[in-house]
Amino acid sequence: MLDFFSHGYIALFIIIAFGMIIGRIKIFGFSFDISAVIFVALFLGHYGMVVPDDFMKLGLLLFIFTIGIQAGPGFFEAFQKYGRALIVTTLLALSSAVIVLIILTKTFHLDHNLAIGIFNGALTSTPGLAAAIESTNSPLATVGYGIAYTFGVIGVILSINILPIIFKVKIKNEEIDYQNNIKKDNPELFSQNLIIENPNLNNKKISELKIKKMADVVLAKVLHEGNVLPVKKDTILFTGDLIKVTGSKTAIDQAKIVIGKNSDKKFPPTKEIVTEWILITNKAIVNKKYSQLDLSTNHNVTILKIKRSGIEITPKSSSIFKFGDCIQITGGKPGITATKKILGNDTKKLSHTDFLPIALGIILGVLLGNINIPIGGFIINLGMTGGILASGIFLSRLGKTGSVIWSMSGPANQLLRELGLLLFMASVGTKAGVTFIETIKIYGFELIFSSIIIAIVPIISGAAIGKLVFKMNFLTLLGVVTGAMTSTPGLAVVNSKSDCNAAPIAYATVYPVALVFIIIISQLLPKIL
Repeated sequence: MLDFFSHGYIALFIIIAFGMIIGRIKIFGFSFDISAVIFVALFLGHYGMVVPDDFMKLGLLLFIFTIGIQAGPGFFEAFQKYGRALIVTTLLALSSAVIVLIILTKTFHLDHNLAIGIFNGALTSTPGLAAAIESTNSPLATVGYGIAYTFGVIGVILSINILPIIFKVKIKNEEIDYQNNIKKDNPELFSQNLIIENPNLNNKKISELKIKKMADVVLAKVLHEGNVLPVKKDTILFTGDLIKVTGSKTAIDQAKIVIGKNSDKKFPPTKEIVTEWILITNKAIVNKKYSQLDLSTNHNVTILKIKRSGIEITPKSSSIFKFGDCIQITGGKPGITATKKILGNDTKKLSHTDFLPIALGIILGVLLGNINIPIGGFIINLGMTGGILASGIFLSRLGKTGSVIWSMSGPANQLLRELGLLLFMASVGTKAGVTFIETIKIYGFELIFSSIIIAIVPIISGAAIGKLVFKMNFLTLLGVVTGAMTSTPGLAVVNSKSDCNAAPIAYATVYPVALVFIIIISQLLPKIL
Protein backbone atom coordinates (compact mmCIF):
# COMPACT_ATOMS: atom_id res chain seq x y z
CA MET A 1 0.00 0.00 0.00
CA LEU A 2 2.84 2.40 0.85
CA ASP A 3 4.44 1.61 -2.51
CA PHE A 4 1.22 2.78 -4.18
CA PHE A 5 1.47 6.21 -2.50
CA SER A 6 5.17 6.48 -3.38
CA HIS A 7 4.37 6.93 -7.08
CA GLY A 8 5.07 10.54 -8.06
CA TYR A 9 1.77 11.16 -9.83
CA ILE A 10 -0.23 9.73 -6.89
CA ALA A 11 1.74 11.86 -4.44
CA LEU A 12 1.05 14.88 -6.64
CA PHE A 13 -2.73 14.52 -6.49
CA ILE A 14 -2.72 13.70 -2.77
CA ILE A 15 -0.82 16.92 -2.06
CA ILE A 16 -3.06 18.99 -4.34
CA ALA A 17 -6.26 17.54 -2.86
CA PHE A 18 -5.29 18.08 0.78
CA GLY A 19 -3.76 21.48 -0.02
CA MET A 20 -6.97 22.68 -1.66
CA ILE A 21 -9.07 21.39 1.24
CA ILE A 22 -6.90 23.12 3.85
CA GLY A 23 -6.68 26.27 1.70
CA ARG A 24 -10.45 26.70 1.84
CA ILE A 25 -10.54 26.73 5.64
CA LYS A 26 -11.11 30.26 6.93
CA ILE A 27 -10.03 31.45 10.36
CA PHE A 28 -11.28 34.95 11.22
CA GLY A 29 -11.87 35.48 7.50
CA PHE A 30 -8.30 34.52 6.57
CA SER A 31 -7.35 31.54 4.36
CA PHE A 32 -4.28 30.42 2.42
CA ASP A 33 -6.26 29.42 -0.69
CA ILE A 34 -4.09 27.70 -3.28
CA SER A 35 -0.84 28.51 -1.45
CA ALA A 36 -1.73 25.93 1.23
CA VAL A 37 -0.54 23.29 -1.28
CA ILE A 38 3.09 24.19 -0.62
CA PHE A 39 2.69 23.74 3.15
CA VAL A 40 1.13 20.30 2.65
CA ALA A 41 3.98 19.45 0.26
CA LEU A 42 6.58 20.52 2.85
CA PHE A 43 4.95 18.35 5.52
CA LEU A 44 4.54 15.25 3.36
CA GLY A 45 7.94 15.78 1.75
CA HIS A 46 9.51 15.55 5.20
CA TYR A 47 7.94 12.09 5.58
CA GLY A 48 9.32 10.85 2.29
CA MET A 49 6.64 11.70 -0.26
CA VAL A 50 8.26 12.98 -3.47
CA VAL A 51 6.89 14.67 -6.59
CA PRO A 52 9.43 14.41 -9.48
CA ASP A 53 11.26 17.51 -10.70
CA ASP A 54 9.73 17.13 -14.17
CA PHE A 55 6.36 18.16 -12.72
CA MET A 56 7.97 21.27 -11.26
CA LYS A 57 9.48 22.28 -14.62
CA LEU A 58 6.28 21.59 -16.52
CA GLY A 59 4.28 23.57 -13.96
CA LEU A 60 6.66 26.51 -14.10
CA LEU A 61 6.55 26.55 -17.91
CA LEU A 62 2.75 26.61 -18.01
CA PHE A 63 2.34 29.14 -15.21
CA ILE A 64 4.85 31.69 -16.49
CA PHE A 65 3.78 31.41 -20.15
CA THR A 66 0.10 31.95 -19.32
CA ILE A 67 1.07 34.94 -17.16
CA GLY A 68 2.94 36.40 -20.15
CA ILE A 69 -0.04 35.80 -22.46
CA GLN A 70 -2.39 37.39 -19.91
CA ALA A 71 -0.18 40.41 -19.22
CA GLY A 72 1.11 41.03 -22.76
CA PRO A 73 -1.73 43.14 -24.21
CA GLY A 74 -1.50 45.66 -21.34
CA PHE A 75 2.25 45.41 -20.69
CA PHE A 76 3.53 48.16 -22.99
CA GLU A 77 0.74 50.59 -22.08
CA ALA A 78 1.48 50.02 -18.37
CA PHE A 79 5.20 50.51 -18.92
CA GLN A 80 4.65 53.80 -20.75
CA LYS A 81 2.15 55.11 -18.21
CA TYR A 82 3.49 53.78 -14.89
CA GLY A 83 6.99 52.53 -15.79
CA ARG A 84 8.92 55.02 -13.71
CA ALA A 85 6.96 54.43 -10.50
CA LEU A 86 7.02 50.64 -10.91
CA ILE A 87 10.75 50.46 -11.62
CA VAL A 88 11.74 52.90 -8.84
CA THR A 89 9.66 50.90 -6.35
CA THR A 90 11.30 47.68 -7.53
CA LEU A 91 14.85 48.99 -7.28
CA LEU A 92 14.28 50.52 -3.84
CA ALA A 93 12.69 47.30 -2.56
CA LEU A 94 15.62 45.20 -3.80
CA SER A 95 18.13 47.74 -2.47
CA SER A 96 16.58 47.33 0.98
CA ALA A 97 17.19 43.57 0.68
CA VAL A 98 20.88 44.22 -0.11
CA ILE A 99 21.24 46.58 2.86
CA VAL A 100 19.60 44.05 5.19
CA LEU A 101 21.89 41.31 3.86
CA ILE A 102 24.99 43.38 4.60
CA ILE A 103 23.77 44.16 8.14
CA LEU A 104 22.88 40.53 8.90
CA THR A 105 26.15 39.22 7.45
CA LYS A 106 28.14 41.55 9.72
CA THR A 107 25.90 40.93 12.75
CA PHE A 108 25.92 37.11 12.59
CA HIS A 109 29.42 36.83 11.04
CA LEU A 110 28.03 34.81 8.15
CA ASP A 111 30.35 33.37 5.54
CA HIS A 112 30.17 35.74 2.54
CA ASN A 113 29.55 32.97 0.00
CA LEU A 114 26.82 31.50 2.17
CA ALA A 115 25.25 34.96 2.56
CA ILE A 116 25.12 35.48 -1.22
CA GLY A 117 23.31 32.14 -1.56
CA ILE A 118 20.85 33.17 1.16
CA PHE A 119 20.18 36.43 -0.70
CA ASN A 120 19.22 34.59 -3.91
CA GLY A 121 17.28 31.90 -2.07
CA ALA A 122 15.22 34.43 -0.14
CA LEU A 123 14.42 36.14 -3.46
CA THR A 124 13.75 32.72 -5.09
CA SER A 125 16.06 33.69 -7.97
CA THR A 126 17.64 30.71 -9.76
CA PRO A 127 19.36 32.95 -12.40
CA GLY A 128 20.79 34.93 -9.48
CA LEU A 129 22.12 31.70 -7.96
CA ALA A 130 23.85 30.86 -11.25
CA ALA A 131 25.55 34.28 -11.17
CA ALA A 132 26.46 33.78 -7.49
CA ILE A 133 28.06 30.40 -8.17
CA GLU A 134 30.03 31.94 -11.04
CA SER A 135 31.26 34.85 -8.92
CA THR A 136 32.06 32.86 -5.73
CA ASN A 137 33.17 29.46 -7.09
CA SER A 138 31.92 28.12 -3.75
CA PRO A 139 29.41 25.35 -2.97
CA LEU A 140 28.33 27.40 0.06
CA ALA A 141 26.32 29.67 -2.26
CA THR A 142 24.20 26.65 -3.24
CA VAL A 143 23.84 25.61 0.41
CA GLY A 144 22.70 29.11 1.37
CA TYR A 145 20.23 29.16 -1.54
CA GLY A 146 18.80 25.79 -0.50
CA ILE A 147 18.31 26.93 3.08
CA ALA A 148 16.75 30.28 2.23
CA TYR A 149 14.55 29.19 -0.68
CA THR A 150 11.91 27.48 1.46
CA PHE A 151 11.77 30.38 3.91
CA GLY A 152 11.74 32.83 1.01
CA VAL A 153 8.66 31.13 -0.44
CA ILE A 154 6.92 30.94 2.95
CA GLY A 155 7.85 34.54 3.78
CA VAL A 156 6.39 35.83 0.53
CA ILE A 157 3.17 33.83 0.89
CA LEU A 158 2.64 35.00 4.48
CA SER A 159 3.50 38.61 3.62
CA ILE A 160 1.11 38.76 0.64
CA ASN A 161 -1.70 37.42 2.81
CA ILE A 162 -0.97 39.85 5.64
CA LEU A 163 -0.26 43.04 3.66
CA PRO A 164 -3.94 43.83 2.90
CA ILE A 165 -4.64 43.61 6.64
CA ILE A 166 -1.69 45.88 7.51
CA PHE A 167 -2.70 48.52 4.97
CA LYS A 168 -6.44 48.04 5.69
CA VAL A 169 -7.19 47.35 2.03
CA LYS A 170 -10.12 45.44 0.54
CA ILE A 171 -9.15 43.58 -2.62
CA LYS A 172 -12.63 43.98 -4.15
CA ASN A 173 -12.42 47.77 -3.80
CA GLU A 174 -8.98 47.75 -5.44
CA GLU A 175 -10.37 45.76 -8.38
CA ILE A 176 -13.13 48.36 -8.83
CA ASP A 177 -10.59 51.19 -8.59
CA TYR A 178 -8.36 49.53 -11.19
CA GLN A 179 -11.28 49.04 -13.61
CA ASN A 180 -12.38 52.67 -13.10
CA ASN A 181 -8.89 53.90 -14.00
CA ILE A 182 -8.99 51.85 -17.19
CA LYS A 183 -12.38 53.34 -18.03
CA LYS A 184 -10.93 56.84 -17.67
CA ASP A 185 -8.71 56.04 -20.63
CA ASN A 186 -11.63 54.38 -22.44
CA PRO A 187 -14.74 56.35 -21.38
CA GLU A 188 -18.13 54.66 -21.36
CA LEU A 189 -19.94 54.99 -24.67
CA PHE A 190 -23.49 56.34 -25.06
CA SER A 191 -25.97 56.88 -27.89
CA GLN A 192 -27.82 60.14 -28.46
CA ASN A 193 -30.32 61.43 -31.04
CA LEU A 194 -29.45 64.89 -32.42
CA ILE A 195 -31.39 67.27 -34.65
CA ILE A 196 -29.30 68.58 -37.57
CA GLU A 197 -29.36 72.39 -37.15
CA ASN A 198 -26.02 73.41 -38.66
CA PRO A 199 -26.76 74.93 -42.11
CA ASN A 200 -23.28 73.90 -43.27
CA LEU A 201 -24.43 70.27 -43.15
CA ASN A 202 -27.51 70.83 -45.29
CA ASN A 203 -27.68 68.86 -48.55
CA LYS A 204 -24.18 67.46 -48.05
CA LYS A 205 -22.95 63.87 -48.36
CA ILE A 206 -21.55 62.32 -45.18
CA SER A 207 -18.25 61.69 -47.02
CA GLU A 208 -17.90 65.47 -47.55
CA LEU A 209 -18.45 66.49 -43.94
CA LYS A 210 -15.66 64.74 -41.97
CA ILE A 211 -17.81 64.87 -38.83
CA LYS A 212 -15.73 62.16 -37.14
CA LYS A 213 -12.62 64.34 -37.32
CA MET A 214 -14.44 67.21 -35.60
CA ALA A 215 -16.15 65.04 -32.96
CA ASP A 216 -15.00 61.52 -32.09
CA VAL A 217 -18.42 59.95 -32.60
CA VAL A 218 -19.84 57.23 -34.83
CA LEU A 219 -22.91 58.04 -36.94
CA ALA A 220 -25.39 55.17 -36.56
CA LYS A 221 -28.49 56.06 -38.64
CA VAL A 222 -30.50 58.97 -40.04
CA LEU A 223 -34.24 59.76 -40.00
CA HIS A 224 -35.26 61.78 -43.07
CA GLU A 225 -38.92 62.60 -43.76
CA GLY A 226 -40.08 59.55 -41.80
CA ASN A 227 -37.64 57.15 -43.45
CA VAL A 228 -34.82 55.48 -41.50
CA LEU A 229 -31.63 55.50 -43.58
CA PRO A 230 -28.36 53.65 -43.02
CA VAL A 231 -25.21 55.73 -42.70
CA LYS A 232 -23.23 55.43 -45.94
CA LYS A 233 -20.65 57.64 -47.56
CA ASP A 234 -23.18 58.91 -50.10
CA THR A 235 -26.02 59.44 -47.56
CA ILE A 236 -27.15 63.07 -47.84
CA LEU A 237 -28.01 65.04 -44.69
CA PHE A 238 -30.58 67.85 -44.44
CA THR A 239 -31.34 70.33 -41.68
CA GLY A 240 -34.17 69.00 -39.55
CA ASP A 241 -33.07 65.38 -40.00
CA LEU A 242 -32.63 63.24 -36.90
CA ILE A 243 -29.26 61.52 -36.58
CA LYS A 244 -28.14 58.96 -33.98
CA VAL A 245 -24.54 59.26 -32.77
CA THR A 246 -22.49 56.99 -30.48
CA GLY A 247 -19.49 58.06 -28.40
CA SER A 248 -18.31 59.24 -25.00
CA LYS A 249 -20.13 62.06 -23.22
CA THR A 250 -17.34 64.48 -24.17
CA ALA A 251 -17.46 63.41 -27.80
CA ILE A 252 -21.26 63.75 -27.93
CA ASP A 253 -20.99 67.28 -26.48
CA GLN A 254 -18.54 68.14 -29.28
CA ALA A 255 -20.94 66.60 -31.81
CA LYS A 256 -23.74 68.87 -30.57
CA ILE A 257 -21.62 71.90 -31.48
CA VAL A 258 -21.05 70.54 -34.99
CA ILE A 259 -24.50 69.03 -35.63
CA GLY A 260 -27.20 70.40 -33.33
CA LYS A 261 -29.05 69.92 -30.06
CA ASN A 262 -30.38 66.80 -28.31
CA SER A 263 -33.76 65.49 -29.37
CA ASP A 264 -36.28 63.35 -27.47
CA LYS A 265 -37.71 62.23 -30.81
CA LYS A 266 -37.44 58.46 -31.31
CA PHE A 267 -36.52 56.49 -34.41
CA PRO A 268 -39.54 54.51 -35.62
CA PRO A 269 -39.14 50.72 -35.51
CA THR A 270 -37.91 49.24 -38.77
CA LYS A 271 -37.08 45.74 -39.94
CA GLU A 272 -34.70 47.01 -42.62
CA ILE A 273 -32.02 48.33 -40.23
CA VAL A 274 -30.93 46.26 -37.22
CA THR A 275 -28.19 46.45 -34.60
CA GLU A 276 -26.28 43.37 -33.40
CA TRP A 277 -23.15 42.31 -31.52
CA ILE A 278 -20.75 40.11 -33.52
CA LEU A 279 -17.79 38.07 -32.23
CA ILE A 280 -14.40 38.19 -34.01
CA THR A 281 -13.38 34.54 -34.52
CA ASN A 282 -12.17 34.50 -38.14
CA LYS A 283 -8.38 34.13 -37.94
CA ALA A 284 -7.97 35.52 -41.46
CA ILE A 285 -8.97 39.06 -40.42
CA VAL A 286 -7.09 39.20 -37.08
CA ASN A 287 -4.58 42.10 -37.00
CA LYS A 288 -6.20 43.73 -40.05
CA LYS A 289 -7.25 47.37 -39.80
CA TYR A 290 -10.95 48.23 -39.97
CA SER A 291 -10.22 50.40 -43.01
CA GLN A 292 -8.90 47.35 -44.90
CA LEU A 293 -12.29 45.62 -44.79
CA ASP A 294 -14.25 48.87 -45.24
CA LEU A 295 -17.50 47.27 -44.11
CA SER A 296 -19.35 50.57 -44.54
CA THR A 297 -18.70 50.72 -48.28
CA ASN A 298 -18.78 47.01 -49.03
CA HIS A 299 -21.76 45.95 -46.92
CA ASN A 300 -23.51 49.18 -45.81
CA VAL A 301 -22.92 48.47 -42.11
CA THR A 302 -21.45 50.74 -39.45
CA ILE A 303 -19.32 49.61 -36.51
CA LEU A 304 -20.63 51.43 -33.43
CA LYS A 305 -18.60 49.97 -30.54
CA ILE A 306 -15.75 47.59 -29.80
CA LYS A 307 -15.91 45.54 -26.59
CA ARG A 308 -12.48 44.20 -25.54
CA SER A 309 -11.76 42.66 -22.11
CA GLY A 310 -15.01 44.16 -20.81
CA ILE A 311 -14.11 47.69 -21.95
CA GLU A 312 -16.04 49.54 -24.68
CA ILE A 313 -13.85 51.37 -27.22
CA THR A 314 -14.81 53.86 -29.92
CA PRO A 315 -13.93 52.35 -33.32
CA LYS A 316 -11.59 54.17 -35.72
CA SER A 317 -10.46 53.35 -39.24
CA SER A 318 -7.05 52.49 -37.75
CA SER A 319 -8.57 50.10 -35.17
CA ILE A 320 -7.37 46.51 -35.50
CA PHE A 321 -9.46 43.35 -35.36
CA LYS A 322 -8.41 41.21 -32.36
CA PHE A 323 -9.45 37.60 -31.85
CA GLY A 324 -12.22 37.47 -29.25
CA ASP A 325 -13.30 41.11 -29.65
CA CYS A 326 -17.04 41.76 -29.79
CA ILE A 327 -18.21 44.59 -32.06
CA GLN A 328 -21.60 46.25 -32.28
CA ILE A 329 -22.72 46.93 -35.85
CA THR A 330 -25.80 48.44 -37.43
CA GLY A 331 -27.10 48.21 -40.98
CA GLY A 332 -29.43 46.32 -43.28
CA LYS A 333 -30.05 42.62 -42.68
CA PRO A 334 -28.19 41.46 -45.83
CA GLY A 335 -25.14 43.48 -44.77
CA ILE A 336 -25.30 42.16 -41.20
CA THR A 337 -25.51 38.56 -42.47
CA ALA A 338 -22.55 39.07 -44.81
CA THR A 339 -20.53 40.74 -42.04
CA LYS A 340 -21.12 37.83 -39.68
CA LYS A 341 -19.59 35.47 -42.24
CA ILE A 342 -16.58 37.74 -42.65
CA LEU A 343 -15.94 38.27 -38.92
CA GLY A 344 -16.69 34.69 -37.83
CA ASN A 345 -19.15 35.06 -34.95
CA ASP A 346 -18.45 31.45 -33.84
CA THR A 347 -18.61 31.05 -30.04
CA LYS A 348 -17.27 27.48 -30.30
CA LYS A 349 -13.99 28.75 -31.78
CA LEU A 350 -13.61 31.18 -28.89
CA SER A 351 -13.96 28.42 -26.29
CA HIS A 352 -11.62 26.04 -28.16
CA THR A 353 -8.05 25.93 -26.84
CA ASP A 354 -5.36 25.53 -29.50
CA PHE A 355 -2.25 23.95 -27.95
CA LEU A 356 0.01 24.67 -30.94
CA PRO A 357 0.72 28.33 -29.98
CA ILE A 358 1.26 27.25 -26.36
CA ALA A 359 3.86 24.65 -27.38
CA LEU A 360 5.57 26.97 -29.89
CA GLY A 361 5.59 29.87 -27.44
CA ILE A 362 7.18 27.80 -24.68
CA ILE A 363 9.85 26.41 -27.03
CA LEU A 364 10.66 29.96 -28.18
CA GLY A 365 10.83 31.10 -24.54
CA VAL A 366 13.26 28.34 -23.55
CA LEU A 367 15.52 29.24 -26.50
CA LEU A 368 15.28 32.94 -25.66
CA GLY A 369 16.22 32.24 -22.04
CA ASN A 370 19.47 30.59 -23.12
CA ILE A 371 20.76 33.59 -25.07
CA ASN A 372 23.68 35.33 -23.32
CA ILE A 373 23.42 39.13 -23.32
CA PRO A 374 26.51 41.26 -22.45
CA ILE A 375 25.57 44.25 -20.25
CA GLY A 376 28.29 46.52 -18.85
CA GLY A 377 30.92 43.82 -18.57
CA PHE A 378 28.46 41.24 -17.24
CA ILE A 379 26.95 38.33 -19.12
CA ILE A 380 23.20 38.16 -18.51
CA ASN A 381 20.70 35.59 -19.63
CA LEU A 382 17.02 35.57 -18.81
CA GLY A 383 16.96 31.90 -17.85
CA MET A 384 14.00 29.65 -18.51
CA THR A 385 11.55 31.71 -16.45
CA GLY A 386 12.51 35.09 -17.89
CA GLY A 387 12.67 33.77 -21.45
CA ILE A 388 9.21 32.21 -21.31
CA LEU A 389 7.71 35.32 -19.68
CA ALA A 390 9.22 37.50 -22.44
CA SER A 391 7.96 35.07 -25.09
CA GLY A 392 4.40 35.20 -23.72
CA ILE A 393 4.42 39.01 -23.51
CA PHE A 394 5.71 39.66 -27.02
CA LEU A 395 3.69 36.94 -28.74
CA SER A 396 0.41 38.04 -27.15
CA ARG A 397 1.23 41.60 -28.18
CA LEU A 398 1.95 40.41 -31.73
CA GLY A 399 -1.44 38.70 -31.79
CA LYS A 400 -1.03 36.57 -34.91
CA THR A 401 1.66 34.97 -37.09
CA GLY A 402 0.26 33.41 -40.24
CA SER A 403 -2.58 31.18 -39.09
CA VAL A 404 -1.31 30.96 -35.49
CA ILE A 405 -3.23 33.13 -32.99
CA TRP A 406 -1.11 34.04 -29.95
CA SER A 407 -3.97 34.32 -27.48
CA MET A 408 -6.06 32.17 -25.16
CA SER A 409 -9.58 32.45 -23.86
CA GLY A 410 -9.86 33.65 -20.25
CA PRO A 411 -11.11 30.31 -18.86
CA ALA A 412 -8.40 28.33 -20.70
CA ASN A 413 -5.67 30.67 -19.47
CA GLN A 414 -6.92 30.45 -15.90
CA LEU A 415 -7.12 26.63 -15.98
CA LEU A 416 -3.59 26.15 -17.36
CA ARG A 417 -2.18 28.83 -15.06
CA GLU A 418 -3.62 27.19 -11.95
CA LEU A 419 -2.63 23.70 -13.10
CA GLY A 420 0.94 24.87 -13.71
CA LEU A 421 1.08 26.50 -10.32
CA LEU A 422 -0.19 23.40 -8.51
CA LEU A 423 2.40 21.19 -10.24
CA PHE A 424 5.15 23.68 -9.40
CA MET A 425 4.28 24.14 -5.73
CA ALA A 426 3.72 20.43 -5.04
CA SER A 427 7.12 19.50 -6.48
CA VAL A 428 9.08 22.39 -4.93
CA GLY A 429 7.45 21.75 -1.54
CA THR A 430 8.29 18.03 -1.36
CA LYS A 431 11.86 18.71 -2.48
CA ALA A 432 12.35 21.32 0.25
CA GLY A 433 10.49 19.18 2.81
CA VAL A 434 13.11 16.42 2.61
CA THR A 435 15.73 18.57 4.35
CA PHE A 436 13.49 21.13 6.05
CA ILE A 437 13.79 19.93 9.69
CA GLU A 438 17.41 18.84 9.31
CA THR A 439 18.31 22.26 7.89
CA ILE A 440 16.81 23.99 10.90
CA LYS A 441 18.73 21.68 13.29
CA ILE A 442 22.07 22.05 11.49
CA TYR A 443 22.18 25.72 10.56
CA GLY A 444 20.26 27.16 13.44
CA PHE A 445 18.40 30.30 14.19
CA GLU A 446 20.72 32.82 12.51
CA LEU A 447 20.40 31.47 9.00
CA ILE A 448 16.64 30.92 9.24
CA PHE A 449 16.14 34.39 10.71
CA SER A 450 18.30 35.95 7.98
CA SER A 451 16.38 34.12 5.26
CA ILE A 452 12.98 35.24 6.54
CA ILE A 453 14.05 38.86 7.08
CA ILE A 454 15.62 39.16 3.61
CA ALA A 455 12.40 37.75 2.13
CA ILE A 456 10.06 40.00 4.10
CA VAL A 457 11.88 43.37 4.18
CA PRO A 458 11.78 44.10 0.41
CA ILE A 459 8.08 43.22 0.30
CA ILE A 460 7.19 45.54 3.18
CA SER A 461 9.48 48.35 2.01
CA GLY A 462 8.25 48.02 -1.59
CA ALA A 463 4.62 48.02 -0.42
CA ALA A 464 5.20 51.09 1.74
CA ILE A 465 6.93 53.01 -1.07
CA GLY A 466 4.35 52.06 -3.67
CA LYS A 467 1.34 52.80 -1.48
CA LEU A 468 2.49 55.86 0.45
CA VAL A 469 4.74 57.56 -2.13
CA PHE A 470 3.32 56.56 -5.54
CA LYS A 471 -0.29 55.90 -4.37
CA MET A 472 -0.44 52.71 -6.47
CA ASN A 473 -3.47 50.53 -6.79
CA PHE A 474 -2.86 47.77 -4.24
CA LEU A 475 -3.22 44.90 -6.73
CA THR A 476 -0.69 46.59 -9.01
CA LEU A 477 1.53 47.03 -5.97
CA LEU A 478 1.34 43.35 -5.07
CA GLY A 479 2.33 42.54 -8.65
CA VAL A 480 5.31 44.88 -8.31
CA VAL A 481 6.61 43.37 -5.06
CA THR A 482 6.21 39.77 -6.27
CA GLY A 483 7.88 40.73 -9.55
CA ALA A 484 10.70 42.43 -7.65
CA MET A 485 11.11 39.23 -5.64
CA THR A 486 10.88 37.16 -8.87
CA SER A 487 8.44 35.10 -6.80
CA THR A 488 6.18 32.80 -8.80
CA PRO A 489 4.38 31.47 -5.67
CA GLY A 490 3.87 35.06 -4.50
CA LEU A 491 2.15 36.04 -7.74
CA ALA A 492 0.05 32.90 -7.47
CA VAL A 493 -1.24 34.02 -4.07
CA VAL A 494 -2.23 37.40 -5.54
CA ASN A 495 -3.94 35.70 -8.50
CA SER A 496 -5.93 33.52 -6.11
CA LYS A 497 -7.33 36.70 -4.54
CA SER A 498 -8.27 38.49 -7.77
CA ASP A 499 -8.97 37.66 -11.42
CA CYS A 500 -8.17 41.13 -12.78
CA ASN A 501 -4.99 41.80 -14.79
CA ALA A 502 -3.45 44.42 -12.49
CA ALA A 503 -0.96 42.17 -10.67
CA PRO A 504 0.18 40.05 -13.67
CA ILE A 505 0.80 43.17 -15.78
CA ALA A 506 2.83 44.82 -12.99
CA TYR A 507 4.72 41.56 -12.34
CA ALA A 508 5.63 41.22 -16.01
CA THR A 509 6.66 44.90 -16.19
CA VAL A 510 9.18 44.79 -13.33
CA TYR A 511 10.37 41.17 -13.53
CA PRO A 512 13.09 41.79 -16.19
CA VAL A 513 14.42 44.77 -14.23
CA ALA A 514 14.51 42.74 -11.01
CA LEU A 515 16.18 39.82 -12.75
CA VAL A 516 19.02 41.95 -14.16
CA PHE A 517 19.46 43.78 -10.82
CA ILE A 518 19.72 40.54 -8.81
CA ILE A 519 22.22 38.99 -11.27
CA ILE A 520 24.47 42.07 -11.25
CA ILE A 521 24.28 42.43 -7.45
CA SER A 522 25.09 38.72 -7.03
CA GLN A 523 28.27 39.28 -9.01
CA LEU A 524 29.15 42.44 -7.04
CA LEU A 525 28.39 41.13 -3.53
CA PRO A 526 31.72 39.25 -3.11
CA LYS A 527 33.44 42.67 -3.35
CA ILE A 528 30.84 44.50 -1.23
CA LEU A 529 30.79 41.97 1.63
